[in-house]
Amino acid sequence: MISLKRTIQVALLSAVSAIGVHAHAESPPGYDSWDQVLEEARGQTVYWYMWGGSDAINGFVDTFYGDPLKEEYGINLERVPLAGTVDAVNQVISEKEAGADGDAGSVDMIWINGENFKTMQQAGLLYGPWAESIPNSALVDWGNPAINLDFGKPVEGMESPWSSAQFHFMYDSARLSDSELPRSYAELGDWIAANPGQFSYVAPGPGNFIGTRFVKQLMFELSGNHEQWVGPFNQELYDQWSMATWKELISWEPNLWREGNTYPESNADFKSLFANGEVEFAFTQSPAGAGPDIGAGVIAPTSRAFSFDNYMIGDFNYLAIPYNAPNKAAALVTANLVLRPDRQAAQVQPANGFCCGWAIDVSRVTDADQIAAIETAMMNLGDAAADPARLSGALVADIAGEYQNLIEEDWQKYVLRGEPLPE
Repeated sequence: MISLKRTIQVALLSAVSAIGVHAHAESPPGYDSWDQVLEEARGQTVYWYMWGGSDAINGFVDTFYGDPLKEEYGINLERVPLAGTVDAVNQVISEKEAGADGDAGSVDMIWINGENFKTMQQAGLLYGPWAESIPNSALVDWGNPAINLDFGKPVEGMESPWSSAQFHFMYDSARLSDSELPRSYAELGDWIAANPGQFSYVAPGPGNFIGTRFVKQLMFELSGNHEQWVGPFNQELYDQWSMATWKELISWEPNLWREGNTYPESNADFKSLFANGEVEFAFTQSPAGAGPDIGAGVIAPTSRAFSFDNYMIGDFNYLAIPYNAPNKAAALVTANLVLRPDRQAAQVQPANGFCCGWAIDVSRVTDADQIAAIETAMMNLGDAAADPARLSGALVADIAGEYQNLIEEDWQKYVLRGEPLPE
C-alpha cells in the first residue's frame, strides 16, 4: 500500500511546470537542426570513455543506453573502460599535439569530473557549447549553480549533466518519529543538547568529503546566505564565518558521542555507530536514501532518510565531447538520451545497478508516459528514500576547492586538537 507521504510525492512529480519542454532556437555547433544531428548519427559508433571499475555501472550503460541507441537511433555504443578519467584527457592531449583535429580523434564522449573538465576547458580541448541545445536540456535547471558550476568552474554549455548526488541524513523510524527530526543546524544544535551522547559526525579530512560537506553546510546556515559562497574563493568571507563555525561545533562537544573526544574516521564507521544504536543519525548521498544500506544489510530495515530544509549540498557528474570527436552527432544523441526521463528514472533505482540521483528537474516533464516512469521509480525507492520535493528544495551547490582544504585543516586544528581560537 502506498503511504500518504508517497502519494503526495507522486502528485508533486505529476505537476506540470510552466516551463515545460521547449524547442531550442539554436542547434549544436556545426548543425542546422536536431533532425540533421539524428540523420548524421545513424550508422555511427559512439566511443564513450568512462571509468570501468564497476560491473554494475557498466551493465547499466550497456542495457539502458546501448540497447535503445541501437534500436531507436541506429547508433552503436562502444564503451571504452578507463582506470581513471585522466587517461581519456591525456589521449585527447596527445592527439592535439599530433595534429589530429577536426573529427580525427578517437574519443567521442567522456564521463568527466570537475578537475579534468577544467583542464580540458582551459586547453581548448572541448567541443561546444552544445549542452543547452540538445532537446532534453529543457528539463535541466540550468539556473541552479549546483548545475551550471562544476566545482566552481562555469559549465558554459561545454558539458551536460548525467546524474547527481546530494547530502542528507538517515534515522531509524523505530527509534525516532518524523516529528522529532531537526530540519536545520539550529534545530540540530538544540536536539544535541537535549539528547547527550547520541550524535556525532564524520571527521572532515582527505577522503572524508562527506564530513567536510556537513561542516560547509553549517557555515552556510550561520552566514545566512549560500549565494555569497558561490564563485571564486574569498579568503575574507572564509575568515568572517569560519571562527563562528568552529565555536558552534566546539559548543556541541560536551553533548556529542564520547563527548567529542573522538569522531568516526569514515562514513562506514559512522554507519556502524548508527546501526548499533550508538548515534541516532547517519549520512547518505544516495537518491534511494537508506535503501542501499538496508539492502546491503548494513543498517536496520526501519531506517529512513530525511533532509534539512536548506543548505543540502549536491553535485552533478557530466558528459563532455572532445573538440576532435569523430562521431559528434552520435555523442549528442547519446547525451540527449541520458537526460530522457525514463532513463533518468532507471538510474535512480538501486536494482538497476547505477543508483545515482536525477540530473533533470522532474517537475518539467510533461509527457504522460515519462511522468509514469518517474512515478514508478519513486514508488520503487520506497519509504527509505527522503521526500524528493523537500530534498530538491534544499539543494545548493558545492563551492570552490580552496575552501575544502582550509576547512579540513582548521577543523583538525581547532575542533579535533582543541588549539585556541584566534582572538
